[in-house]
Parts: sequence; C-alpha cells; structure tokens
Amino acid sequence: MKVFGLAGWSGSGKTTLLSKLLPELIGRGVMVSTIKHTHHSVEVDEPGKDSYVHRESGATEVLVGSPQRWALIHENRGEPETSLDGLIARMTPVDILLVEGFRAYPHDKVEVYRRDNDKPLICTEDPHIVAVASDVDLPKVRLPVFALSDVAALASFILVRCGLEGG
Repeated sequence: MKVFGLAGWSGSGKTTLLSKLLPELIGRGVMVSTIKHTHHSVEVDEPGKDSYVHRESGATEVLVGSPQRWALIHENRGEPETSLDGLIARMTPVDILLVEGFRAYPHDKVEVYRRDNDKPLICTEDPHIVAVASDVDLPKVRLPVFALSDVAALASFILVRCGLEGG
C-alpha cells in the first residue's frame, strides 16, 4: 500500500483538494482510502446512543456495524496518541492511502498553499514535500507546482510518484 500525504496550514484547502482527488483517482481504477489528522477532539457517536454508553462506561474499543458501514472507536484512555504507522497498520490495504495532516511524518506529500492564508511555504523546511498545489504561481519553488484546479495533473503526478502509473 502506497502512502501519500497532503500537508498545509489550516484553511489552505487540503480537504477540498482531497475531495476532488478521490473521484479522480477512483475514476482511474485506483483503490483509495484516507486518514485525517486533527488536533481537535473527535466525537463520532452521540450521547444517548448505545455505542456512546459502551464507551463512556469504560470500553477501550467499541465497534458499531450495520449493513451500510462499520466504525471502530478506540479510546486512548490517557495513552499517547497513536502514531501514523499504528493507524496505517489498522487500515485495509488499498492502492493508495491518502493522509491529510500528519505533517511531521516522513512520507511523500504535496503541500497545499494559498497566498491568502498569509503563511510561509512549508516545502522550504520539509524535504518530504515533493510538489506544491497552489492558487498562485510560485516561480522560486524548485518542486513541481500544480494549480489547485488542475486535479487531473496532480492525480497523474501522485500515481507516477507512487509507482502506479508510468511517467
């Protein structure tokens, strides 16, 4: 399973770009899954639901299954945050696992950059950023730069970089 990331400052459009990349890659016959990192508390069930009661009563893991989907909720219960490698190990293998966030991890990433965010480029400090997707030209950047709107070209770049399509 190939791991490829999207990195960028909050508000740069990582999720928006990911939501456009997914159908582009899937339309090319690629199986894709995602992992999203957040610094916020994640709540995937609701107070009053049985799964919530199980978790609040002390269960370390609660798995909820239905004919449409299943979800595993794991409580860290004071343990350190699970590493990206630990989370990847729980994923069903696919062709590409797209990772949003986890910027500090050493996997290939495309930086999503918007000038209006008024933040510095991350690619100048992160050797694992292999391309930039931006809303402006970046003539000083020595990496491939894609327009945020050119999802097809970015998808092709990712497939080549992951060894899933000839370059």
